Amino acid sequence: MADIANVYKADNSRYEQMTYNRVGRSGLKFPAVSLGLWHNFGSKDNYDNMKAMCRTAFDCGITQFDLANNYGPVYGSAESNFGRIFTEDFRPYRDELVITTKAGYDMWDGPYGDHGSRKYLMASIDQSLRRMKLDYVDLFYHHRMDKETPLEETMTALADIVRSGKALYAGVSNYDKEYTEKAVALLKELHCPFIVNQRRYSIFDRTIEEDGVKAYCKEAGVGIIAFSPLAQGMLTDKYLHGIPADSRIARDGRFLHESDLTAGRLDQIRRLNELAGERGQTLSQMALSWVLKDDEVCSVLIGASKPEQITENAAIAAGAGFTAEELARIEEICGRP
Repeated sequence: MADIANVYKADNSRYEQMTYNRVGRSGLKFPAVSLGLWHNFGSKDNYDNMKAMCRTAFDCGITQFDLANNYGPVYGSAESNFGRIFTEDFRPYRDELVITTKAGYDMWDGPYGDHGSRKYLMASIDQSLRRMKLDYVDLFYHHRMDKETPLEETMTALADIVRSGKALYAGVSNYDKEYTEKAVALLKELHCPFIVNQRRYSIFDRTIEEDGVKAYCKEAGVGIIAFSPLAQGMLTDKYLHGIPADSRIARDGRFLHESDLTAGRLDQIRRLNELAGERGQTLSQMALSWVLKDDEVCSVLIGASKPEQITENAAIAAGAGFTAEELARIEEICGRP
C-alpha cells in the first residue's frame, strides 16, 4: 500500500485477489467482500486511518464502498470524508468502483428529513452527491420500509433518480419479503433496474431465512448483500478475553452491549473460534465464508477500524468451502435443529 503522504497508485495485482459475484440477474458484479462506512468514518474519527482503510480495501480488490446519508456521526460526515478521499485518491479509478448510498432514516430536522417520501429521497440524493463530490452513484437504496408513505411513491422516486442519471441501479435495504415482492413488481413496471436487497445476516442472525426473503430474492433474480455478517463484532475473537478498550462496545455501545455477551453466547463464540482454527481460518473469516457459502448472497459488507482487519477479511475471497460435518457442527453450536 502506498504511503499516505504520497500520491496513491493502486496495487496492480488487486483483481487477482478478489472474487466478483453477479448481483441477481443484473449485469453488475459485486466483490465478495465490500467495505461499509457505517462506523469509523465520521467527524470524530481519524482521517488518515480512513484513507489507509480505503486504500487497503481497493488494493485487496474491494471495489464497492457502501454509505448512507446519515452515516457518521455527525450525519453526512462519512459521505463528506469519503468525498475527500475520492477526490484525493480514487477519482482516476471511478469507473472501477461501485459507490452506493442510501436514504430512509433520520437525516435533518422537520417532517421532510426522514422515511420514504419523494421529497426526502430527491433531496437526499442531491445532498449525497454534493458531499461525495460525485456526478452519480452506482446504486441508490431506500434504507428502510415506510408503511406510512405509499410504496408506489417511494419506488417511483427511485426510478426517477435512476432515470435522471444520478444513480445507475436501485436497491432496498431492510425490506421484508412482502415489501420486496411489491418493490419488484412496481420497479419492473417502471422499467427500473432494481437489483439488490441489503439485509442483516450472520451465523447468529438468520432472519432472512426465517422470513423468506433469502429464498424469494433468489427466485426473483434480486441479489442479497449482507450487512453485520460478524454480528457487530461478536463473530470475532476480540471478546474472548474481556472487552478491549478500543472495541465497539467500549467506544459506542449503541448497537452491541456488554449484556449481549452472555455466558452462553461467549461459549458459542469460543466453540466457533475452535472450529475456525481447525479450518485454518480466523473466526471472522469463517463467519464471512459461511454467509457466502451458497450463491444466494453476492457480497458481505465488512466494517473495520484498521487496515489490517480489511486485509484479513478480504482473504476469504480465495474460497474456503464447508464440509457437511462442519455445517452441522455450526448448527449444533448455535443450538439450531
